[in-house]
Amino acid sequence: MTSKPLGKLKTIVEAAGTDISYAYEDLVFLAHNSFLLQFTESDKEILIHVNSEADRAMVSRDTETLKEIGLSHEVRFADGSLYTLTQDDDESIRIEFGECA
Repeated sequence: MTSKPLGKLKTIVEAAGTDISYAYEDLVFLAHNSFLLQFTESDKEILIHVNSEADRAMVSRDTETLKEIGLSHEVRFADGSLYTLTQDDDESIRIEFGECA
C-alpha cells in the first residue's frame, strides 16, 4: 500500500474541531466514535463510515463541516457505510461494516 496523506487529513480534521486518535492501515479513528475515516485508492477521496449507534443529527453536522473544509484542501469526503464496534474476549476490537450510511 502506498503512503496515505495522514498529515493533510490531520490538518482537515483539526480544522473541523476534532483529533485523530489512531490510524491503522487505511482506517483513521477520531477522538470520538461517531464516525471513522477510510482512505481510498485516490489521495483526493476519503470515505466517512458512521457508527450505527451515533446520534445522526450530530454526525450529519460534523460530517458536513468536514466535507466543506476538505474542499479547500482538494479532498472529497464521500459517504461510506454504517459500522458497529464490538469488543472481543481478548481485548481487541472488532469492526463490522454494514449497510450504506
